[in-house]
Amino acid sequence: MEQAASYRPPGPVSLGMLAPDFEAKTTHGKVKLSDYKGKWVILFSHPGDFTPVCTTEFIAFARKHGEFVKRNVQLLGLTVDSLPSHIAWVRSIEEQMGVHIPFPTIADLDTRISRMYGMIHPDMSDEAPIRSLFIIDPNRIVRMIFFYPAGVGRSTDEILRIMDALQLTTREKVATPADWKPGDPVLVSSPHTQQGAEARDRSHDGLECKAWYLCTKKL
Repeated sequence: MEQAASYRPPGPVSLGMLAPDFEAKTTHGKVKLSDYKGKWVILFSHPGDFTPVCTTEFIAFARKHGEFVKRNVQLLGLTVDSLPSHIAWVRSIEEQMGVHIPFPTIADLDTRISRMYGMIHPDMSDEAPIRSLFIIDPNRIVRMIFFYPAGVGRSTDEILRIMDALQLTTREKVATPADWKPGDPVLVSSPHTQQGAEARDRSHDGLECKAWYLCTKKL
């Protein structure tokens, strides 16, 4: 039987690797990714300024900014438009929608960062980045990669849920089940020996087991 080819995101960036450093001009001045060591970073791209879906996403990220700050997360937006275009767009959102944009937006005019991170998918566009999102941990390791179609806006609630899951699993060395939410039980590692697998009662470890390989616990 043929094996399915393993999926690798476009470009050199993949899960588990050190996120490539960069320096860029933003609406908050020059930034370097390495300056944020010790913080989680969410780097997210948009196809362009003054576009409907992108505008609603900027507003959504701005409204949840305090929740990201609580989780030690730095938001970094990016499009390949110019810095004056970014500033005009941010001002328009603030003046017409009444929402302050508190995070920097990178002006990636030469598409250097977009191409470095595989944000440009040639089958969609040779120039504009697609809706991409990278979660980078405090040691600058890439922990999550999302690619979204142009017409589908992102869910900030889902991104916050994933941040909670990543931070919990990193801290507690556990895993989270499907549809996990903060406060739900978490998964523990399966036994690594036959003796462990044959143990029918692991309740003394505070576990609830459906099968020897599927046990949960409350934190």
